[in-house]
Amino acid sequence: MTGLVACVVVLALATTFGLLRARRDGRLRVRTKDGTVRLSETELGGALGERATLVQFSTAFCQPCRATRRVLAEVAGMVEGVAHVEVDAEERLELVRRLEILRTPTVLVLDANGHVVRRAAGMPRKADVIAALGQVV
Repeated sequence: MTGLVACVVVLALATTFGLLRARRDGRLRVRTKDGTVRLSETELGGALGERATLVQFSTAFCQPCRATRRVLAEVAGMVEGVAHVEVDAEERLELVRRLEILRTPTVLVLDANGHVVRRAAGMPRKADVIAALGQVV
């Protein structure tokens, strides 16, 4: 009987965790530290956009990173003055640690000066990226 109760408790906790994670996954939000963080072209390894920059941290074996790359490239192509820069998280560990990136894909939305204004852990929806850019540009 004790084993059955333990199994039910573990299943309830796992379900709750999964639902919370699914709710937060890919949401572009503002963190308290983000407005003060500024990234330069040398740190990113690519040019900043005239109006905004979409920065994607990814890894070689990350399946959602491929879909995120397509979404961000499409949005950057739609909005004039927006650049898409992809950063390999494995090669840039010092930057990953500084920005407290815990998983890939992680997407940062930068303003024209390189300040982080939005962040999403997980694959963001195209509409959410466009809405975040609308607030920046």
